[in-house]
Amino acid sequence: MKVKYKVKLSPKERETLLKLVKNGKEKVKKILHAQILLQADTSKNGPARHANRIAESLNINARTVHRVRNKFAEHGLDTALNRQEHKAHKPRIFDGDKEARLVAICCSQAPKGRTSWTLDLLSQEVVKLNIVDSASRSTIHRVLKKTNLNLG
Repeated sequence: MKVKYKVKLSPKERETLLKLVKNGKEKVKKILHAQILLQADTSKNGPARHANRIAESLNINARTVHRVRNKFAEHGLDTALNRQEHKAHKPRIFDGDKEARLVAICCSQAPKGRTSWTLDLLSQEVVKLNIVDSASRSTIHRVLKKTNLNLG
């Protein structure tokens, strides 16, 4: 049997959602989820529309309406509005400042006994200079490729 999730917004939550929708300066998905919650509201001020009617009026799939209702009922307003970060997401090792320092190393004089920098030498150097904790040669390659810097 399917569990039906009811959306009952408090006056404060309803006001927050109305401001979010009227302002229009948020991400499209966030505004769409706010519209879903406003239309699904079963409190005395809410229209309490059925999922199929909400989906039809917003030109979306009814499963989306069910998912947003579910998130609101189980986790609250904030979770229902904002997207969850991917579990496999890893933050970038090199930000703008660290990239600039890597490029500066590449443009500097190569170590003694070498004619130029190699990816392995660069990965060791950025760790030695405490720019990053660890960096593989493929990470160094990706960063340098992005900056269009050629070691050759």
